[in-house]
Order: sequence, then C-alpha cells, then structure tokens
Amino acid sequence: MYQQDSNIFDFLKKFFREGSALPNLIIINVAVWLLLQIIRIFFFLYNQPDAILAISSVVRTFGVPASLGSLENKPWTLLTYMFLHVEIWHILFNMLWLYWFGKIFTEYMGSRRLVVVYLFGGIAGGLVYITAFNIFPVFAPALSQSYALGASASVMAIVTAISFSVPNYTIYLLFFGRIRIVYLAIALFVFDFFMIPSGNAGGHIAHIGGALFGFLYVQFTGSSNIIKSAIWTWNSLFRRKKSRQNHPFEQESRPLTDEEYNMKKVEKQKRIDGILEKISKGGYDSLTRDEKELLFKSSAKD
Repeated sequence: MYQQDSNIFDFLKKFFREGSALPNLIIINVAVWLLLQIIRIFFFLYNQPDAILAISSVVRTFGVPASLGSLENKPWTLLTYMFLHVEIWHILFNMLWLYWFGKIFTEYMGSRRLVVVYLFGGIAGGLVYITAFNIFPVFAPALSQSYALGASASVMAIVTAISFSVPNYTIYLLFFGRIRIVYLAIALFVFDFFMIPSGNAGGHIAHIGGALFGFLYVQFTGSSNIIKSAIWTWNSLFRRKKSRQNHPFEQESRPLTDEEYNMKKVEKQKRIDGILEKISKGGYDSLTRDEKELLFKSSAKD
C-alpha cells in the first residue's frame, strides 16, 4: 500500500526525513559500518599492515563477549554490539530486513515500540548467546575468543513481534508467492535452530534469543495474542460451565436472524467505505490504527 517514488533519491530523501525511529536506526548502523571502512582504508593508504588487527580490536571493544569475565569488564557491549557490522553483506541483509519489517512494525505498533523491541531484542539475543556458550560444553574451547556483533537479533525480534501481532499480514516472496508473515517468522526460527551446528552457532543462537523476546513482547503487550486468547478461552469455558450448573434450563444466546445479520453487514460496509474515502482524501497514513486494522481484516477475508 506504499506508493513507489519514481526517483530512488527522492524516495530515500522522503524516507530519511519522515521523522520515525526506523531511518535513525538504519543511519546509526550504516554510520558505524562506514567508520570501520574508513579506518581500514586509511590503514591501507598509509601502508600499515595492521588493519585487520585494528578492526579486531574494535570488535573486542564493542562486540559482546561470550566470556562472563570479559563481559564484567565491558558491560556496555550488550548495547553496542547490535550496531556493529564489519562485512558488507552482513549489514546489507540486516538493514534490508530492518527496513522491510520495520515499516510494517511502525505502521501497526508505532515508532517508539520499534526502538524498545530493537534494543531489548538485541539485549535478549546477547544474553541467550552468552548463556548458551557458558552452559554447553561444545563451546568451551572457543569461550574466551568468541564475540557476537550485528543487528540480527534485534531484527529477528522486530520480525517476530510484528508477525505475531498481525499474523494475517501477507507479503509476496519470489518463488513462493503470497505468504503470511507469521509463517515466515516461524520458518526463520526453525532455520536458526537447525543451523546451530553450523559455523555460526553464536549468531543463530542470538537470533533465537531475539525472536523469543519479540514473541513474548507481543504476548504480554499486544491486544491480540496467543497467551491472552488462551486465557480468555479458558475463562469463557469456565464461566459457561459454571453458568450451566447454576442455570440448567438457561438457553444459549440465539443466532442472529437474516435481517440482523444483513444490518450488521451493511453497517460494516459503511465503515469500510468511509475508510476508503478517507484514504482517497488524506492517504493511507491518515488512518487511525483501528481503521487500518479493520481494513486489513476485511481484505484478509475477501
């Protein structure tokens, strides 16, 4: 539902001027990456052979260590590591996912919550990574030398949070067609779990930590989630059972007549028509969150 700008530069200018947290998060990540590349270039220009050592020093200073002893001396790394990238493909894919799902997240959950999920999702991913490396014996030989860096855990938290907040939201994937984002989030989680024995075990474990935070965040703060739905269903069944015991001859609520059903359908269509008229006048961004949700649910049923 976003209108594509004819000029990529106009699009970028509009995006970075929109005032939300999403472009600011991307700017911070890209700025840190560019700074590292500038350091690498100057080492090359001055014929200094220690460029790799310099980058490694930055990683050891701002990346989050798996060792608890190192973490005790550098607690700030739980925050700084999620803005630190070295390789171009690492930051490119992270920023693309952050942009795609950050736009959906901001639309339904707001810019402030985006920052909360990014930061605390990254912290959760870092903590799960540290915990795993200190618990499981397979990581013992690499414990003192292992560092995590990148926004992947934060991005996974955002992907999972918005996917379980609006599970019926669909996107188009090449070779797969239209798919609900909740299925994509589940597939990514399963992929990370089965990829733990690969060469980037720490990264996949951090992704899982970020995804778990995103899921739990929605369950305890969202209006539509699995835990609250289960509680509501349990309470409803309990109240219904109790009501039947107290009033054995009480009838359940009658179904709607055709006339009542049609009246409700007409009223809903009037609301949708009003929303569409509002879009034609002020654009999609002029809608309230409830109006967007009603329009989304209506289109999902069609």
